[in-house]
Amino acid sequence: MSQAMGMDFDTLRQAMADNQEQPEGPARNARAEQLLVEAEKLNIPLAVIEALGHQLKVYNYSSEKDKMFVPFARLLRMWDEHPEDFDEYETHSLHWVFKWMSAGMLDQPHIPLASIEKWLGEMEHRYRLAGHSERAVRGAEFSVAAHLGDLGRAERAYTAWLAADRDTMADCHACELHSQGWWRAERDADEEALELWRPVLEGEYTCAHEPHTVLASSLVPLLRLGRLDEARAHHLRGFRLVRPMESMRGAYADHVEFCALSGNEARALELLAERPAYFTDSGDPRSKLDFMAVTTLLMDRLTGLGLGDQPVPGPAGREWTASGLAVHARGEALSLAALFDARNGTSYVSERARGRMDQRPLVERLPLGVRSRSARHLSPSGSAAGSASAAASARSSAAFVESDAGSDPSSLPALLAEARRLSATRSPDAVEAWAAVSRAAEGRELDVRDRAEIADHAAMERGPEGIELFHEAAALYAEAGDPGEALAARARAAYVLALTGGPQEALTTVSELYEGVLALLTDGGTGVSQAASVLVGRARILMLLVQEDADEGESGATASEGTASGTAGSGTAADGVVGAAEAAVRELLALAEPHLSDVRMASRAAEARAMLGELAAHAGDAEAAAELLGQAAAAFVAAGLPWFAVEYESRLAGIARHLGDAEEAERAARAALEHGGPRLEPMGHAQLHLQLAEVLGATGQFGPASEHALEAAHWADEAGEGPTLGAWARHQLGGFLLRQGRWAEAAEILESALPDLTTDMHGDGAIVQTRWWLGDCLTELGEHRAAAEHWLRAADVARHWPEQRDHAMLAHLAAEALGHAELPAQAEQAYARAGDLWRELGNVHGLIRSLRARAWVALRTDSGLDGARESMAAAVRECEEGLRAVSSSVGAEAVEASDAVAGSDAPEGSDAAERRHRLVAELGHTHRQFGDLVARAVPDDAQEALAHYTRAISVFASLGEDALDARTGAELAAGWLEADLLRPAGGAFRVRGCGRGNRAGASGRGGEHAGHDGEGVMEKQRDQ
Repeated sequence: MSQAMGMDFDTLRQAMADNQEQPEGPARNARAEQLLVEAEKLNIPLAVIEALGHQLKVYNYSSEKDKMFVPFARLLRMWDEHPEDFDEYETHSLHWVFKWMSAGMLDQPHIPLASIEKWLGEMEHRYRLAGHSERAVRGAEFSVAAHLGDLGRAERAYTAWLAADRDTMADCHACELHSQGWWRAERDADEEALELWRPVLEGEYTCAHEPHTVLASSLVPLLRLGRLDEARAHHLRGFRLVRPMESMRGAYADHVEFCALSGNEARALELLAERPAYFTDSGDPRSKLDFMAVTTLLMDRLTGLGLGDQPVPGPAGREWTASGLAVHARGEALSLAALFDARNGTSYVSERARGRMDQRPLVERLPLGVRSRSARHLSPSGSAAGSASAAASARSSAAFVESDAGSDPSSLPALLAEARRLSATRSPDAVEAWAAVSRAAEGRELDVRDRAEIADHAAMERGPEGIELFHEAAALYAEAGDPGEALAARARAAYVLALTGGPQEALTTVSELYEGVLALLTDGGTGVSQAASVLVGRARILMLLVQEDADEGESGATASEGTASGTAGSGTAADGVVGAAEAAVRELLALAEPHLSDVRMASRAAEARAMLGELAAHAGDAEAAAELLGQAAAAFVAAGLPWFAVEYESRLAGIARHLGDAEEAERAARAALEHGGPRLEPMGHAQLHLQLAEVLGATGQFGPASEHALEAAHWADEAGEGPTLGAWARHQLGGFLLRQGRWAEAAEILESALPDLTTDMHGDGAIVQTRWWLGDCLTELGEHRAAAEHWLRAADVARHWPEQRDHAMLAHLAAEALGHAELPAQAEQAYARAGDLWRELGNVHGLIRSLRARAWVALRTDSGLDGARESMAAAVRECEEGLRAVSSSVGAEAVEASDAVAGSDAPEGSDAAERRHRLVAELGHTHRQFGDLVARAVPDDAQEALAHYTRAISVFASLGEDALDARTGAELAAGWLEADLLRPAGGAFRVRGCGRGNRAGASGRGGEHAGHDGEGVMEKQRDQ
């Protein structure tokens, strides 16, 4: 508002009301100071009193709390001199803010303790004179004693506080319960604290600052109790409430502390970065002490993790590292604590501050679901721990062989023996065991066989660089007199070549090796295991060629009609590759099956069955693919090699889901996670958890689905894939939380996902869906303007889609939200846009409801009553035109069905009959709302409204029992209007007409339908 001179009292009051709605902070405080100047010009004592009260209130809820003592002192002097100048409200307000002064004095260490004690006495005296209970006084005394650490006095005051009667000076239930629970938590009674807080957390008691502070205060007690899911939910829900409120530095500090104690150091740094002023704002020293203490806690934690040199956000004016800020923040916190202790004559505040700063983490890592990095990714030298997919996490990129961890016997012969044992059993620990052998063998003479095995296993970890090393190993095996193993090593090299882009060359090579090993096997020159190694390499290379042809076939399918999905095209060459691959796989299976007692051969047989499953899937036989993949996974598990089953169980889960077998899909996905266990890389964990989440979500198990989506987001972040797979997992998690009605948590997660979602990576459908869900969440949270923004931005994307129903739905939802956000002009425009889209789509119900809703918002725009009438009249016309069109359809259906239903106007249950029934109901609701609108807008002329009510009653009556509630509501509304027209007989007649239809759901006076026309038009929680 402009600072115009000559402001009258009413304008001043409106200006103060408007300022009260502004965000907390210095700008609002400055405006309050200007308004006090304006009030003093009016020469009206009450105007000054109200302006001082307003100033005091905005100071209290800001970072400048130290300023509130001056306006209060002036108010108190005015009361003592002229109490008659205060009206009832300002008298109550003056006594109410006595409590603020008590708390405010405690927060300012420069105010002597004697002054605070004197003030308590003054407060008690004035409350007694005013006839108020001791409850607020004893509550203030408790706060003083608890701050001083005088536990005996605190307990006595606490007991007296609760024993005193509640009156108009008592804090609200929510605030009182927060203080009571805080004290129980301070006394190590976390369970009692949470039970006291329960009514606030469940929404039974709320106020402007609750459940904000209760949610924040509950975080550490929940961590201490191991109630981690609740702690996570309270952080996500509570931080949304605290974030925009400058005055809540203490609660904000609780959230930073929670992150530091739960392994979410990166999230804590993000919180610090959002509030740079909190490092320096000096108007509330006690909350600054809290903030600097948790900053110290966080920086010490980072330093302890070896990240002392990590750049961090801190006070403006210099660049900070974690170790540097740790020293600065600790010094600030202890200096402030020392000021309080000097004032109080104790060491209690410093002891508590040190205890808070020196806490140890309560949880190593509590996934929150929001976009963040793990602590090791903070450092420039940090790196994600692997990125292998779930499908490949149990095998190397070179050959389907051993991987991970190892053993450490004390001598080289023992190391060799252990490595050979692990290789023979296909243990994942074999590669590390061979690496240990290699390290131990440096500088020592080894026989040729040992050197061959060391080179062979080293090559398995080298990827493309391992090809030459495989050939070196082959030469050494040959020198050692093992030609079969030499051929096997060369086959492994060929498979690496195929993986790196040379499958045809690799096939030529492996075909020669195949002929050679079969000749050796026939002559007894090698064993079955070595032959199987060559045969499995040949089969794998052929399978790569099948997949290559399938990929080319799918690419061709996008450019030409008629290519079946999942086939490799129709070329003879492709068919030949598939046939060759199947023959090679069956030959491998035939070689391996007689030797299943050997774990290596059991593994080859299981892999062969998996390959047959993949070929069945390639041919479009999903049932056979599922059976074969299931057999392969079971065979790996039976052989004691469950980690090799993971890839095929994951694939099986996808096929089972495609077949509609939700139970098998869930079983297989859970088995993949179980069998992968600690062997999985972070990316593997992420992919498998996400797959299981999607399986569970598809069957409506949203609680368990959200747990696995949360894990998927966490592991994606650990793998350094937060912006890709992590964003998709957060998108899914937000949707699952939304379906459980956990609106605040869902909103926090979806807002976190949105910056990383891109059209190229995730598709514009995911972006539209995320914004759609966000709009739903924000509407439930009362954040209508933000909801409208998300729906409008989603609509702008959907407007380019060929199918426009989503565009229309989003425009309609945005219009509703704009109306609730008190932006009627914008809402009217959005309803017009939605109406045009519904018309283009031929959706008469959407069009009618958009017209009705547009009429209601028109009352609050320049269109006024005339525009509102015009929109309602247009809705009536659309109903009537729709009915005429449907009547023609009904007649046509009746003719077509005349042989089956002689004499019927329309077959019962026919589409046309159903459409007619719905349109008649729409007509009735439109007349009812037309009456409501006129009754509200022109209360002195009820005749027009009564005419619409009468028409609505007639229309609803034609629908019989199906519309009994709607007819009753219209009858009651008409009865009220009859009474307003001083026609009691007519009113009584209307009420009697309700008969048995007067049900609990029927509405009374007009206007109660405003703002509800979007409901039922669309399913708001749209799913792709």
